Amino acid sequence: MDFKNKVVLVTGVGPGLGRACAEAFARQGASLVICDVNQETLSETQRVLEEHGTKCLAVLCDVSSSKQVSAMFEKIVQNFGTLDVLVNNAAITPTTELDTQRRTELYDYNALPEPRRSLSFTRWITDDEWEHFWGVNVNGVFYCTREALKIMEPKRSGRIVNVASIAGMSSKSAHSPPYSATKGAVIAFTKSVAYEVAGANIFINALAPGGVATPQFNAYLESVGEEACNRLWQSVPAGRFGTLEEYAGTVLYLSGEHYLVGQVVSPNGGIVI
Repeated sequence: MDFKNKVVLVTGVGPGLGRACAEAFARQGASLVICDVNQETLSETQRVLEEHGTKCLAVLCDVSSSKQVSAMFEKIVQNFGTLDVLVNNAAITPTTELDTQRRTELYDYNALPEPRRSLSFTRWITDDEWEHFWGVNVNGVFYCTREALKIMEPKRSGRIVNVASIAGMSSKSAHSPPYSATKGAVIAFTKSVAYEVAGANIFINALAPGGVATPQFNAYLESVGEEACNRLWQSVPAGRFGTLEEYAGTVLYLSGEHYLVGQVVSPNGGIVI
């Protein structure tokens, strides 16, 4: 795919899917805008992109703040004059120690012949935990989409890819109810806005990964041991999670010329069929 003369914004560009997507666009000639809340990871991604010879604007931005998002888009217009593609990737994922305990308990519960019971997760979720997920995962997608459409609608052209999850469309997840709720909201938002703007040649779709082989998740697999890993792979027909490059390639496709409107594309190795 050729993204020369295209300006692409990727949010949440730490060492995972966001960085992989930004690199994939850079290899195809795009000019990049990247944002993150962590200055160290933001600077590292900028360095990687500039090694490709890419023109790159790096913005420290918390997408849960509408003011910071508005300021970022002002910088985009000042530096590039337009925006062609938005990848709403920034999100909070369940990565705390408690999330790891829940995840391991869920995998064991699914794989072992133990009596059925309540896993008793939801009744211990705090207000702060719930609201933190919604602030980034849902509000951030809305704020960035709203600003992007202010640029895309007048020129009648654009592509938006919202990164959701199979957690938002099934019970197959690491079992974080706040995370699942927010990713379900992203899917519903995608469908609603996609219908609204498709007539202006702005196509919005969602990517719903079913498991991403990020460095963080690979570290988790190493920590739980071979037996626990084997129990996990029993629920994945493909026997592995998707690579960052595989997911980034799908994002590239959804950002190009196609006939997909409001669709949920879910590479997940057969976890959800």
